[in-house]
Amino acid sequence: MDQAALQTLLDQLITTWENETIEFKEVGDNYSTSDIGKYFSALSNEANLRGLEKAWLVFGVNNQSRAITNTDFRNDPERLQATKKQISDGTEPSISFRNIHELHTPEGGRVILFEIPAAPRGMPIAWNGHYYARSGESLTALGLDKVDEIRQQTLSTDWSAQIVPNATVADLDDEAVRKARASFAQKHANRFTKEEMESWSLEAFLDRAKLTQNGQITRTALLLLGKAESAFRLSPHPAQLTWKLEGEERAYEHFDTPFLLTTTKLYQRIRNIQIRLLPAGQLVPHEVSKYDQGIVLEALHNCIAHQDYTRNGRIVVTEKPDKLIFENEGGFYEGQPDDYILGERTPRRYRNPFLVQAMVELGMIDTMGYGIHRMHKGQANRYLPLPDYDLSETNAVRMTIYGGVVDPAYSQMLMQRTDLSFVDVLALDRVQKKLPIPDEAITRLRRTQLIEGRKPKFHVSAVVAAATDHKAEYIRTRAQHDAHYQKLILDYLEKHGSASRKEIDTLLWTILSEALDDNQKNRKIGNLLTSLRRNGAIQNHGSDRAPIWRLAKNAE
Repeated sequence: MDQAALQTLLDQLITTWENETIEFKEVGDNYSTSDIGKYFSALSNEANLRGLEKAWLVFGVNNQSRAITNTDFRNDPERLQATKKQISDGTEPSISFRNIHELHTPEGGRVILFEIPAAPRGMPIAWNGHYYARSGESLTALGLDKVDEIRQQTLSTDWSAQIVPNATVADLDDEAVRKARASFAQKHANRFTKEEMESWSLEAFLDRAKLTQNGQITRTALLLLGKAESAFRLSPHPAQLTWKLEGEERAYEHFDTPFLLTTTKLYQRIRNIQIRLLPAGQLVPHEVSKYDQGIVLEALHNCIAHQDYTRNGRIVVTEKPDKLIFENEGGFYEGQPDDYILGERTPRRYRNPFLVQAMVELGMIDTMGYGIHRMHKGQANRYLPLPDYDLSETNAVRMTIYGGVVDPAYSQMLMQRTDLSFVDVLALDRVQKKLPIPDEAITRLRRTQLIEGRKPKFHVSAVVAAATDHKAEYIRTRAQHDAHYQKLILDYLEKHGSASRKEIDTLLWTILSEALDDNQKNRKIGNLLTSLRRNGAIQNHGSDRAPIWRLAKNAE
């Protein structure tokens, strides 16, 4: 959102004022992450119960007078955005803010608007093991009635949550149960002591791990922990993973339950050798494994979590000479794959919420909504092409993980240019695959000499942009943090006493990112001065049309 849209949003929230899904706080330069987490849990749960998509936590507004009071909470942008990870680390299941917005109001106050997604259907959100809710404007524990209300939202439609008639703990694989206990203990080491977890009966553990319901065996428990000979209880669903080798040699193998163990066995069937990537102008190659185990298991676990089990199909992993193709039944359930590549979106709904929550408890899925981002980043860090998704078939998802080079120039670029932003890597990956990219990306990549050719036939530059002049060009187009530019302004005023707007423009114009046009640079400088004024660092001793800026400490 731009500043005008954020101002409109804030006005609307103030008009609505505090209720169970909006909380205003008059916060200075400090507020504990623990308290933020409690409000996140409460507001997320209340949004779910009221059928809303989101809730809001707002810093910098007095919760009595409704006046904007300014907040200095985490002024550094990177530290502010780091709040997302801190929240995702403490929530269960692991989600975080959809966005953190900064608004600099005309009144001179900085306001932070935390956009909180509603808890997914069937899955209440806990903070450090405790569920929170709201009672009017007060923070309270989420009552059992509300916990049950949320959890029952999907019990009638969630295939994975259904109780399996006549199934007992005798249908569970002993080795899988031991692995599940160990995985649960590792994930929750900060919540439960080892002695406490060892004292739990098997039934108590299965309930805590969200594999069973009041001791009754669910389809989720059989999928993840069930003996192979007990898979018949899930009929007509085959409860099966298939590995298939295609190429000069052909082979296949089926893997039954328990999926907690057999996903690793399937990975071990994949022919995973070391491949050598030679950087331009060097004699020592980079060696990477053809496939990364973490990426492969992430992809396979995603297939299990999001499979449409009502279609009675199996999950298939096809190994070709240079790639792996993962196929599961059911269309992409929430949004599109591209929505998740940057790691900024968390899905609100899941096809199999009960199964997904159990997989989170067992560490099979680390953080919900970030799997696609992690796989893309992992491939980029290995200098290989990024994963592809094929949604052309209505009721199936195919994902490809590459185990070799598509365009040597792309891989060499990543080896030489470790300073590339992830957004640029995404664009270069599309270029090497002959896919279209936005005009803005074309302009940026051309300016930094990362691509060559004419639209639409671009290609990654054959001459690796590691030479000094190319690096300098890249630095000129890469934006610095606002604090860097503001420091230059303050240093100038300290040395010269005062400066006009024209002098400030002269100071900054040539060092602002060359990706900005003149109008954007003009607005950027204006925003920097406004921010310094609102923070009390500088004062205007001229007029609005002809400002004369001085350090506030030198003001008469």
